[in-house]
Amino acid sequence: MLAPSFVLLSLFVASGFGKLYEDVADLPCLNYDFVIVGGGTAGNVLANRLTENPKVSVLVLEAGVSNEGIVPSEVPFRLASLFAPTIWNWNYTSTPQTGLLQRTLAVGRAHFLGGCSGHTHGDQGWSWKNLYPYFLKSEKWSPPADEHDTTGQFNPAVHGKSGPISVSLNGYQYPEFASKVIATTKQSPNDWPFNLDMNSGKPLGVSYLQSSIGDGERSSSATGFLGPTYISRPNLHVLLHAQASRLVNSTQTPPFLPTPARAGKLHFGGVEFQFGNTLYTAQAKKEIILSAGVIGSVQVLQNSGVGPKATLAAAGVPTLLDLPSVGQNVTEHPTFFIVWSVNSTDTQEKVTNNATAFAEAQAQWDASRTGPFVTSPLGTHVGFKRLPANSSAFAAHGDPQPNPSVPHLEFIFIPGGQLSSTIVLPANATNFMSIAVSLRAPISRGSININSNDPFAHPLIDVGLLKEESDVLALKDATAMALNFAAQPAWKGYIEQLITTGLDDATIETTIRSIASQSFHLSGSNQMSPVGASYGVVDPDFLVKGVSGLSVIDVSTLPVITAAHTQAVTYAFAERGADLVKKRWNL
Repeated sequence: MLAPSFVLLSLFVASGFGKLYEDVADLPCLNYDFVIVGGGTAGNVLANRLTENPKVSVLVLEAGVSNEGIVPSEVPFRLASLFAPTIWNWNYTSTPQTGLLQRTLAVGRAHFLGGCSGHTHGDQGWSWKNLYPYFLKSEKWSPPADEHDTTGQFNPAVHGKSGPISVSLNGYQYPEFASKVIATTKQSPNDWPFNLDMNSGKPLGVSYLQSSIGDGERSSSATGFLGPTYISRPNLHVLLHAQASRLVNSTQTPPFLPTPARAGKLHFGGVEFQFGNTLYTAQAKKEIILSAGVIGSVQVLQNSGVGPKATLAAAGVPTLLDLPSVGQNVTEHPTFFIVWSVNSTDTQEKVTNNATAFAEAQAQWDASRTGPFVTSPLGTHVGFKRLPANSSAFAAHGDPQPNPSVPHLEFIFIPGGQLSSTIVLPANATNFMSIAVSLRAPISRGSININSNDPFAHPLIDVGLLKEESDVLALKDATAMALNFAAQPAWKGYIEQLITTGLDDATIETTIRSIASQSFHLSGSNQMSPVGASYGVVDPDFLVKGVSGLSVIDVSTLPVITAAHTQAVTYAFAERGADLVKKRWNL
C-alpha cells in the first residue's frame, strides 16, 4: 500500500552543487522551473541544455538506477546482455504478435540512467537542412581504440567535433572478414556500392560501422550529457529510483502563465512519482517535459487521463482530454539473421565460445580499454539498399519511401553468429558469420495502451511486427539480396554452410514470421503532426495538443520511423527540442 501523496511547495533554492540523488529526502526542494520525466537518451540532453542558463532549475526523475558500475553499459562488446531480464531492463513483454505466428517478444527498454541511448509535414523546421546541425551538435568524432589508420573509412567533414557523445569506428578488427566485405563492394558495385560515410545524409551503399564509443567505452547520454562537468551544476538535480505515475494539479490554464502556456487549455502543474512506497509531487513552474520513451511517456499521459477515451474508460481512468492518437502509430524495424558457418577462427566465437578467452578479453578491457571488447557486437560494416521499383511489397500500399535517396532495407555484416536468439547454431560448427536483415520502411503499426488504473502496471504492448503482408514481401526481397551478397566470389572458400533454413520460395514467408524479431527501435507512440491536424499527439514544437505547459520530447514523437537507427535521431530531436523550449520561455 502506498503512503499518502506528499507535495512540497518550497521555492527552488540552489544547493552548493548539483548531483545524482539516491534519496528524495536529500533533494533541497520539489519545485523547479522544469521537471523532466526520464533520464534517458532525450531527457539528459534536455537537462544539460536547459541548465546552461544558471537561472533555470531542472529536476530529472529517473525510475532506474545509476549507470555507474553497470559493466554491459560500459563495455561495447557486451551490449547485448543489457536486453536480458535484469534490474537494468524494464522487462516488458509484448502481446502475442499476429504477424509473428502468435509469438511474444521481450521488449527491452533500459532501466538505468542514460536509457536506450524524414517526414516533415511541410514544417521546414524539421527539414534535413535545419535538423542536420543538431546531429553535429551532440557528436564528438573520436579515434578508434586501436588507433588504426581510418583513411578511406569515413568522411570527417560530415561529423561533429565537440559534442558530448563520442562516435568512432571499430577499435578492434576482424581483418579477414572485413576485407571480404570490401571486396564484395568491388566485385558487385552495382548491387553493393561502397559508401564512404553512411551518416552523410546519403546512406545508400556499404559503409564502415560507426558506434557511440570513445576511448574503448560506450558513450551514452548519461556519460556525455550528465558527465562531471554538467552534473555539478547547482541548478541541475537528478533523482534516481523515482518512477512517475501521473500528471497532477490539472486545471484550466492559470491566467498568470505567459504566452507559451497557451491560455485556456488543460494544464498540469506537477508530476506525481513514487519513491520507495511513498508518492510525492514535483512542481513545474514553467513546463513538464515527458522523456520517458516510447512506452513510459504513453503510460504517464494515459494514466493522467490524456489519451483515447475508450482505452481510458476500460482501464478505469477518468478522461480529462480525449486524444485518440496517444499510444497509437507504434512502429518497429523487423529484423532477422541469416547465419553461415565459416572456415575461419577469426570470428566473435573465439571469445564468446571460450570462457578463458572471454575472461582475458574482459581483463584486457579493464586494464587498457583495448582488445575484442572495445567494439560493438554489431559487426564491421553496414549496408543500406532500396527495394526494386517493381517489388511486390509496393502492390498494396505503394512505396513508403518514394525519395530515391532513402533506403528501405538495412544489412549489418557480422563476423559471428551469436546475436540471433531464433537461430539454433549446430554443435558441429564453431565459427560463423551472419547478416542482419532489417526492414527500415515498415507499413505495420502497433499500439501501447494501459489496461489498469494502477499506474505502475505494465501496459499492453503490441509491437505490430509484420501485421502487413507487404512487410513480409519486402523482407523476402531483402533475403534474396543478402544471399546474393554471400554468393559473391570474395566468399568462396570462406563460407562453409548456410545455417538459416527455410529460405526457399515455398517456405520463406513462414520462416520470416518464425525468426523475425525487433531492432529495439520502437517509436512513434506520441506522433508529431501539424498544428490543427485531426491526428497526432504533439505539435511540431513538441507541445501536447490541447494541453498547456506539457511537452513530449523523445523517440515516441517520431511521425514516421526513420530509415536508420533511432539513437542519433533522438539526440538530434532532443537538441532541437531544447532550443524550442528555450525559445518559448525566452531563455
